[in-house]
Amino acid sequence: MAEILKRAKALAVSPLKVSQPIGASLAFLGLRHAIPMLHGSQGCTAFGKVFFVRHFREPIPLQTTAMDQVSTVMGADENVVEGLKTICEKNSPEIIGLPTTGLSETQGTDIRRLVKKFRELYPQFAHIAVVPVNTPDYTGSLESGFALAVEAIIEYMVPETRHAGRRRRQVNVLASSALTPGDIEALKDWIEAFGLRPMVLPDIGDSLDGHLLDGQFSALTVGGTPKAEIESMGESIATLVVGRSLQRAADVLKDRTGVPDFRFDHLMGLDACDAFTQALAQLSGQPVPSMIERHRAQLQDAMVDTHFQTGFARVALALDPDHLIGFARFLTGMGVEIVAAVSPARAEVLADMPCAMVQIGDLEDLEHASEEAQLIISNSHAAGTAERLGVPLLRAGFPQYDWVGGYARQWIGYRGARQALFDFANLILGQHHEIPAYRSIFRPVEEVGAGMVKH
Repeated sequence: MAEILKRAKALAVSPLKVSQPIGASLAFLGLRHAIPMLHGSQGCTAFGKVFFVRHFREPIPLQTTAMDQVSTVMGADENVVEGLKTICEKNSPEIIGLPTTGLSETQGTDIRRLVKKFRELYPQFAHIAVVPVNTPDYTGSLESGFALAVEAIIEYMVPETRHAGRRRRQVNVLASSALTPGDIEALKDWIEAFGLRPMVLPDIGDSLDGHLLDGQFSALTVGGTPKAEIESMGESIATLVVGRSLQRAADVLKDRTGVPDFRFDHLMGLDACDAFTQALAQLSGQPVPSMIERHRAQLQDAMVDTHFQTGFARVALALDPDHLIGFARFLTGMGVEIVAAVSPARAEVLADMPCAMVQIGDLEDLEHASEEAQLIISNSHAAGTAERLGVPLLRAGFPQYDWVGGYARQWIGYRGARQALFDFANLILGQHHEIPAYRSIFRPVEEVGAGMVKH
């Protein structure tokens, strides 16, 4: 059991954390014809939008209630109600996500009461789902904000039913923030290989995968989980939960629908992939497809090919908790030594980390603890840390603004693990330099012209 070291500083130096409102917005961006509206100042939304645009390199629909100095002091209730009305009239979305920010939380906004007031004043918009969620940015991280949004989506949009199994091939998938759009696509292919139909919530693999559109610019999300599919989650045969951060959301879904679930902390590495594959075989009643068996054999071969580079390699990690334990278990299973592990926020899963301790902190803490590291795994914010330490950086997590295509990267599954091992080994090999030729002090050599003459 890992020891959790609390934050020892009053401020963050070289911050690692991405805020809860950004995480909640990311979850809402995985819903079809949706738009998040952050209740806070314009800057709260503007900075978040910059992060999203630089990471995904796509136009991102985000709105704000635009609290100013007056509304901050006197109250910003009308900003929320009028903002919802304006979006409904101009954009006709199917879903509006309404996360709070540090400003509105400090003010003491009752976001749920404001949604109720909006419903009373404008009943003509009853068909548009509005999902409020409290996500102060002075606590938690992207992962916890994402999880809170998923929990709120289930609470507000999934009706209470007892019709589990009515859709005999449909399985719900609750996908945590640790999964990239590339991971989501691979996850759906994995499930479909067993003849099952995945209903992913939220499906950023459909909305943020980087596809071009033939039509005009849309002010809403294009792709993602449809509203009607969310409402049908109570008719699935099972729920697959990927990420310990979604435990509470999974509990809410199970209580509301009675659909049984299978829970996985991560899907990285051979053991985790085998457990997920066996669960799919059990649900479908089908044998493991030959294609998946081949992918497993390819991963095993890659493990043999790279064991000289992974064995006893010293690695430092700085990621959100679900991501952190996925990488840690995957790499330690390959003989890697975790010399430093930093998380931006506390989480239950950190106690199960396969290392001596986990620091709750920032990239300065990572730098101080990583003097013996040969490789760092973190987001683009850690590029300066890696440069100062003179070690390579394997970019993972959010954001990745100095690396094209990071959002499309697949980490999970047999093929994702295989590619991760190859990239890891190549970065370690790139740090090795040829040993200089030995020159004996007793047999000096002089260079004469183009040749060598001994004395």
